[in-house]
Amino acid sequence: ATGDRNKLIMIWDAATCKRLHIFTGHRDAVSGLSFRKGTYQLYSASHDRCVKVWDVAENAYVETLFGHQDVITGLDSLSRECCVTAGGRDGTVRLWKIPEESQLVFSGHQGSIDCIQLINEEHMVSGADDGSLALWGLTKKKPLALARQAHGEQDAQGLQQPYWISAVAALRSSDLLATGSHSGSVKLWKCGEGFRKLEHLLDIPLVGFVNSLKFSAAGDFLVAGIGQEHRLGRWWRIKEAKNSICIIPLKQKTTASSPESPGSS
Repeated sequence: ATGDRNKLIMIWDAATCKRLHIFTGHRDAVSGLSFRKGTYQLYSASHDRCVKVWDVAENAYVETLFGHQDVITGLDSLSRECCVTAGGRDGTVRLWKIPEESQLVFSGHQGSIDCIQLINEEHMVSGADDGSLALWGLTKKKPLALARQAHGEQDAQGLQQPYWISAVAALRSSDLLATGSHSGSVKLWKCGEGFRKLEHLLDIPLVGFVNSLKFSAAGDFLVAGIGQEHRLGRWWRIKEAKNSICIIPLKQKTTASSPESPGSS
């Protein structure tokens, strides 16, 4: 499934790249899409502030979920019949329980929440333009851990401002996270102390705005979408950056006697 600024969601056959169906109904740009794992249930988020549920097997619209007070900037889901969203400048992360038609509201960032990702069925991570990275448990309304100025500070016209967090990724069902900004590097993090602490592991140099991040399922590489500008607006431009997709190989150190082998960190 793909979403676009023309408010459309298109369903494709991945093997042939043939377009199968077009869903209409959002009133502004589509900003997030996620299939419920192992099903044909599709969740979509939009700058029109709502979440929609679709049945791709039947090419059918199911329902619309309201609650966010600003554009939705990100969405994610796993196996359970629910999804999580980042609500931009409304300052909330939300968990939508589809069968119960209810939502849980989480707050902890000071700025616009621009990206979100589920780590497992109990935890998620989000990033905001106040420079903070938040680790959440789905049963607690406040962050379990918060890394302020996760990518440091920049000098913007004589003012010290934190680098905005523009992308987050989690290696599913592990304790490994990645964050992106325009600070010159992607950072890797560990969720320590039973998901109650964020520990910085290492920096991977990358020039440009890191507008998307995704781990491979096996955790042997990390994919970064790099732009000269931020995906949500034209505030700055990094001329030396290339609009590109970067594939970063990751290797796991095993025992001292055996060589390095691909795998999750």
